[in-house]
Amino acid sequence: MKKKLLLLFLCACLLAGSLSSCGGKRDLMQGVTPAAVSDTAIPANGAEAASGLALRLLRQEMENGEPNVLLSPLSILCALSMTANGARGETLAQMEQVLGLPVESMNAYLLAYRKALPGEKKCRISLANSIWFKDDDSPTVEEDFLKSNAAWYDADLYQLPFNSAACKAINDWVRKETGGMIPEILQKISPDAAMYLINALAFEAEWARIYQESSIRDGVFTAEDGRQQDVQMMYSEESRYLETGTAVGFLKYYDGRNCAFAALLPKEGVSLAECVDSLAGEQLHELLANPETAEVRAAIPKFESTYETNLCDTLEALGMTDAFDGQLADFSGIGSSAEGNLTISQVLHKTRITVDERGTKAGAATAVVLEPTSEPPSEPKVVQLDRPFLYLLIDCQDQLPIFIGTVTAME
Repeated sequence: MKKKLLLLFLCACLLAGSLSSCGGKRDLMQGVTPAAVSDTAIPANGAEAASGLALRLLRQEMENGEPNVLLSPLSILCALSMTANGARGETLAQMEQVLGLPVESMNAYLLAYRKALPGEKKCRISLANSIWFKDDDSPTVEEDFLKSNAAWYDADLYQLPFNSAACKAINDWVRKETGGMIPEILQKISPDAAMYLINALAFEAEWARIYQESSIRDGVFTAEDGRQQDVQMMYSEESRYLETGTAVGFLKYYDGRNCAFAALLPKEGVSLAECVDSLAGEQLHELLANPETAEVRAAIPKFESTYETNLCDTLEALGMTDAFDGQLADFSGIGSSAEGNLTISQVLHKTRITVDERGTKAGAATAVVLEPTSEPPSEPKVVQLDRPFLYLLIDCQDQLPIFIGTVTAME
């Protein structure tokens, strides 16, 4: 049996503390310079593709029975798209079907998005990418693959012996690029590993209006299994209301209005799984882009969540099967190895979020609503997240889901 040699690692987190700035690149690839970025048109439906992938991934992970799922579609898109730049034939076709766009279009979309990332003091998102491979002849890495990812993703390139020192170097890079939120992605280097492709995402934002002490009160969260859990609820009045056939919700902006916390609470008699199943990518994108203007009496529990998963089974269930098959995988655009066919063996994804009275680490803004004085005020909407709910951290410019998650119980 041919060995699985290509390991793909994804790392995404919400940064609860201060972000660390990226240091200068260490040029460990002599003679490799970024390729010229082509004039590929930026697709208008990039965010819709990301929303569709977010929901499909979330549904698959929820089937595993985990209490609180938390994924970063943006981080996953970056890591998979970097890998897809070296895929060929049916392997590439399957990866593009999962991504929702041709890889050239996704490259262009993610490059444009990265260039427009908010970097204000109270709303910052940072993305970092890297490729790590052995310093021997196994595998032989295609220079065009490295050049493409250096150009499209500003990927740092590292060639070094795969030993305990390499494990420390990778973990140090991840810890630095996530501001310490993900201190370790690897416990050891796999003896079969030929390459690691890593994305790290850090996000920090302050609420447009920080909760005052008087707005925070003890409350009860009813978990999915019926348990009553004590929580601290944060109460506020918002001005953007969301409603579908199965859920009600709201947007709460972060400082600067670049990003928002979006919450969807299943209607009475509707389970969280039914709520998620009822949504489609285009529908979710339109919902977030066109919220209703209304007074919303909102309540959010303070919560923290960490999540760790291997996405191999999930991606296979979505149709990306050849990439994990030692006989069928075609990553000839990445390189070759005398030890066997290059194949993805793991897709590790780690996330963390903290939601408190100051913010959520994502992007923030204040929503101001002006109501016509000629009409009587409407009855306010009430959305209290005191039972299982779906939430997203979104980029408000094109409603890109940076994070998507569920809360079914307090951790």
